[in-house]
Amino acid sequence: MTKQEKVQFVIDTLNDIYPEIPIPLDHKDPYTLLIAVLLSAQSTDVKVNQITPKLFEIADNPKAMVKLSVEEIREIIKPVGLSPMKSKGIHGLSEILLEKYKGEVPASFEALEALPAVGHKTASVVMAQAFNVPAFPVDTHIHRLMYRWNLSNGKNVTQTEKDAKRLFPKDLWNKLHLQIIWYGRQYSPARGWNLDKDIITKEIGRKTVISDYYKKKK
Repeated sequence: MTKQEKVQFVIDTLNDIYPEIPIPLDHKDPYTLLIAVLLSAQSTDVKVNQITPKLFEIADNPKAMVKLSVEEIREIIKPVGLSPMKSKGIHGLSEILLEKYKGEVPASFEALEALPAVGHKTASVVMAQAFNVPAFPVDTHIHRLMYRWNLSNGKNVTQTEKDAKRLFPKDLWNKLHLQIIWYGRQYSPARGWNLDKDIITKEIGRKTVISDYYKKKK
């Protein structure tokens, strides 16, 4: 298979498995999505979805959020980890949204990445899912699979994102990044990986990855 044929195989297979793709984090608007994505750093979506109802019941907008102290926010979000940094970030960005953006989340990568505790990946998720702007946020699943599929060298997430954007059509980025995340969780996890169930890696996977898999199985 040529690289282009491999890319098409990935797109076709993912569309077969995930014709409709659910958004993993529960939210109702750009602000609640931004907070949920920020909370998901080094945590799981399941854990975040357990915490956000409690937080959003008290504060689901910047005005209500700044009325809470950093300590109060921290107390609620503690189970998701990194709560000292995340609570400061949530409080700080809520203040900035009120001061600079009339309480609205800005629809720009630059403005989002300038907010406290908001990195490129968080900004990309918000741009893609809240504003439907093409982006390719790379999480651990996408980083792992792009390497397993021999579509990126796996050096770092920045390179993986560049490779994904170069290989996949722009109009599919927003759907594809979610499809790959779900596929990684269900068919190609880091732990407990069963290559026989992993249709894509079995067909187009990096030779060294596949041979390592069989060596470990012996």
